Amino acid sequence: MVAQKGKDLLLKVDSDGVGTFSTVAGLRSRNLAFNTETVDVTDAESAGQWRELLAGAGIKTASLSGSGIFKDGASDETVRSYFFNGTLRDWQIIVPDFGTIEGPFQITALEYSGQHDGELAFELALESAGSLTFTAL
Repeated sequence: MVAQKGKDLLLKVDSDGVGTFSTVAGLRSRNLAFNTETVDVTDAESAGQWRELLAGAGIKTASLSGSGIFKDGASDETVRSYFFNGTLRDWQIIVPDFGTIEGPFQITALEYSGQHDGELAFELALESAGSLTFTAL
């Protein structure tokens, strides 16, 4: 992947629960991380006592965090209600020239901040809550 503008990464949510995705916020900074836990199957007979891992096992997770400003009052209300209700909803993370990651996430953190001479900002954290799909662009 060649150099990209960070602002081009988009975050969208299924706002009605039936597949209508809409951009909820203007994220000024964001981070997307994928992780897989390992399952150690090393035993006394492992060659040279090197660690052995079980292929395809372990839990896969994705985390997204970001900060920015809400697009409008409706998007603020959507995110806030999902947080306080513990709603699992499908989200799309669109990475230009790479692809789209889509699947269920839960908002695990929502913070608001602001300066006396600036706009209200927020920080958001999402954790995967099911199987994710990747569609290459």
